Amino acid sequence: MRGLSRASGLPTVIDASSFSPNLGFGLGHASLALVDLLQAARALLVEPFADYGFMRRALWAALALTLTAAPLGCLLVLRRMSLVGEAIAHALLPGAAVGHALAGLSLLAMAAGSLVAAALVACVAGLASRHTHQHEDAGFSAFYLIALAAGVLLMARGGGGPDLLHLLFGSVLAVDATALLALAGLTSLMLLALAAGWRVLVHDSLDPAFLRTGTGAGAARWGHGLLLALLVLHLVGALQALGALMAIGQLMLPALAARFWSRSLPGMVLGAWTLGALAGVGGLLLSFHAELPSGPAIVLLAGVAYVVSLLFGRVDGVWRGAGLAAPVQRWLRA
Repeated sequence: MRGLSRASGLPTVIDASSFSPNLGFGLGHASLALVDLLQAARALLVEPFADYGFMRRALWAALALTLTAAPLGCLLVLRRMSLVGEAIAHALLPGAAVGHALAGLSLLAMAAGSLVAAALVACVAGLASRHTHQHEDAGFSAFYLIALAAGVLLMARGGGGPDLLHLLFGSVLAVDATALLALAGLTSLMLLALAAGWRVLVHDSLDPAFLRTGTGAGAARWGHGLLLALLVLHLVGALQALGALMAIGQLMLPALAARFWSRSLPGMVLGAWTLGALAGVGGLLLSFHAELPSGPAIVLLAGVAYVVSLLFGRVDGVWRGAGLAAPVQRWLRA
């Protein structure tokens, strides 16, 4: 084999026998290993969505719910209303139970019943806090416990069993084309409402005292009402996919985790979107391969993201807040 000498630039002869005979075999073996790895990754991550229509519908449903869950969850975190979201989520159960008793597993009937029940609990709790000295979160706590007990009793009287578990924990893998279209329409309307009222919602979350003075008092009232209405609609939309108990986890955990990574509201919303989408995709894959319920799997991964953010988040994380990162960094530099 001919080549050029580095010193003189003159042609020189290279002995092909100087190459190791195992070099080509090693490269081929590495290529085969890479191909096997890519095929395994495709089988693990891509094929469930490529081969099964119910997985694709579940993926779109999870991503659609994340679009509205991220901004709503961040607003609830800023307003310290996480318990209110949980109360409204539990208040869905008696309405869904009544709809189930009247029409069976009808999405429209259960959604209508859930909407009425959640709106009723929100209005009653708001009136109780306005006309008494009790705080709003205390009123929501009381009424959501009443609603939850009433819903469980209604379902138990109607037979309970798998239908009760469906209402409590949902089944995102059972979302059909009709339910997905309804969820897409609801998500679009909610995003438009959020865009229209975002300025008031943000002002009321960051500085409610200023907004409630002078001419801003009316805007503060309808802004608070808009937030509660959007929260009810989101939880009703998530009822079939995640259930009355799991829907609040998908709403709040990504937002709570994002608070440890950003001090600004846009950064929080972007972080909640990202974490929520990853939890949705990962939870669906976990439920598919391990044969686990999809709703709890999604919420569990969102909980893992929250714990990791709590420990290692750059904004008030335990690792940074306790000064534990500095000694490790000095040891790595040494």
